[in-house]
Amino acid sequence: MKRGLVGWERCRRGRDEAHALALREAALAWGLRPTPLIDRFWFRSVYFREPGGVLLELATEGPGFAVDEDPEALGERLVLPPWLEGQRPAIEAALPPVRLPKGGEASG
Repeated sequence: MKRGLVGWERCRRGRDEAHALALREAALAWGLRPTPLIDRFWFRSVYFREPGGVLLELATEGPGFAVDEDPEALGERLVLPPWLEGQRPAIEAALPPVRLPKGGEASG
């Protein structure tokens, strides 16, 4: 087992879709092989591997996680993108239970 290796890094770099596309063009100019802009529902992403093999994701700021839930309730329930809702039972069954510390608030 190798230790200390990074396999994927997500960076919030694209302010909007136009900026993300400009970053994609820059990656192309550097000789990298970026993906097209991919809609992830909460943000848009471009992926590519840096020369060392680490997968980089450049994501837009928005539309954001509040697109489908109240910002005051973020993290209180499992929210899935629309294309995964049909798999909710299997996804939920595979998740370990979450136990909050006494007092009901997550520590951080």
